[in-house]
Amino acid sequence: MSTPPAPDRPISQELLELTFRLTARLRGGLDAAHTDLGLPPAQAQALASLRAPVPMRELATMLACDASNVTGIVDGLERRGLVERRPDPRDRRVKQLVLTEEGERRRAALDAHIAKTAGEVFDLPERDQEALRDLLSRLVEEPDA
Repeated sequence: MSTPPAPDRPISQELLELTFRLTARLRGGLDAAHTDLGLPPAQAQALASLRAPVPMRELATMLACDASNVTGIVDGLERRGLVERRPDPRDRRVKQLVLTEEGERRRAALDAHIAKTAGEVFDLPERDQEALRDLLSRLVEEPDA
C-alpha cells in the first residue's frame, strides 16, 4: 500500500524558507566584509550603526542587545582606535560614542562591502526591486497587516 501524497505546503512555509535562504546569502556577504576589515561581527554591526554621536544606551537599542553587552563591543572598537567615548554636552554623566577618522574610514569600507553584497543579492530589474521593497516595508512597518 502506498503512502498518500503529503498535502501541499502552505505558502507561508515557503516564504519562511526562502527568507532564511536569502538571509544566509546576505549574512555570507556581511561575514566576508567584517572578516576583510578584521572585525568581529558585533563590532562590525556596531560600526555600521554609528552614523552620528550616540549614547551607549542608544547603540544598545540599535543593536537590540543589553546595554551591558555594548560595553564590551565598544571596548573592542576603542582598543582598535575606531571610536571614542566623549561626555554628552547636555549631560556629562552620559558618554557618547563618536567615530574616529579611522572609524569613519572603516565604516565607509564596510558600507562599500554591504552595498556590493546588496547589489549582488538583489540583482533584479528596478521595478521588481521597488515592488520587493514595498512588500518588505509593509511587513516591517505593519507586522499585523
